[in-house]
This record gives sequence, structure tokens and C-alpha cells, in this order.
Amino acid sequence: MTNAALQSSDKKNRAPGPGRPRTFDEAAALEAALLVFWQKGFEATSLDDLTKAMGLSRSSFYAAFESKQALFRRALSHYSRNGLQNLKNVAQSAEGNPVDAMMQALSNPQGGVKGCMLVNCITELAPHDEGVAEIGRRHLERIEEIFAEVLDPDNPDAVRGRARALSSLAIGTLALRKAGYPEDRIADTLKQAKVILPA
Repeated sequence: MTNAALQSSDKKNRAPGPGRPRTFDEAAALEAALLVFWQKGFEATSLDDLTKAMGLSRSSFYAAFESKQALFRRALSHYSRNGLQNLKNVAQSAEGNPVDAMMQALSNPQGGVKGCMLVNCITELAPHDEGVAEIGRRHLERIEEIFAEVLDPDNPDAVRGRARALSSLAIGTLALRKAGYPEDRIADTLKQAKVILPA
């Protein structure tokens, strides 16, 4: 084999370098991985489950995400970014009281009875994984900030306590939903926020 042929073969087999573009949609891959983690849980999810769902070979998986744990944290961060943006969109597009709309959105997430993926991870994994705990803390703090910005755009710090209480009540209903509480009882719980913490 000639030197030119050897160089050509080496280029084909060489893994993409740091500056080379990826040949897959990273956001779509993270969404696919997130769905698997959501359905099976972190521990029960295998590498084969992930590579199949993401449409990646093992070598591409490791080159892009390094490990299952690193992928999991990136998927959670992706979920957090999307969730926070969705919450802001709900607040901005609400026809009635934006706080009511936000409370409803938080208490009835995309996962339905599976609950909020990030809140699930905070309760199950955060005590043993500081990376997950940090993502969870940032997510909850940002939810409080969004509530505060809606309650008092001119001075959100003045209503931070009320914002925290509202977001905590809404997120707490996720436990009721997972426990099988009927919708009318969850709705009644949310209504109490107006009595306890009038907006």
C-alpha cells in the first residue's frame, strides 16, 4: 500500500477531532436519551438502550458523551433549559393570571404520572450525585426567580419568599400525582395557593 493510500485509510478511521463537526443532532440525541432514562431510570438503563435510542455506535457515544453518567447530567441540563423556557413562555402568553398558569404548568408536566424528570432525579439521585444535585438546585432557584419576576417585575427580590412558596406548592403536587391522587384534588390543592399566598 502506498503512503498516500495509508494516509487516506488513516483519515477514514480516525475519530473526529475537537474542531470537527458532529455528524448527528446532539439535541435530538439528548432528547432520545432523556426519554430512555425517564422510562427506565438511571440504574436500569444500559449502554445498549442508549445507543439504540440515540442511533449512535458505542465509539460515537463515548466520543461525544464520555460516559453514561456524563450523558445523564447533560440530558438533565437540556431538560432543565427547555422546561424553564417553557415556563417563561407560559407566563408571557397566559390570558389570565400568569401565576395560575405557571402553577398549573408545573403541577402537570409533560411526563404526566411519571412526573417531572428533574424533580424525580432530585429526590432519587441527588443525595448520591453532587452533579445532579447542583443541576436540581439551579433549576429550582430559576423557577423561583421566574415567579418573582412575574409577581413584581420592578422588585423581584421583595417577593422572593412568596415566589419560593408558590413554586414549592406547585412542585409538591407532583408527589400527589405520582401517588395517584385524582385531578380534582390536585386542582383543589392549587386553588388553596390563592388563599394562602394571594398573588
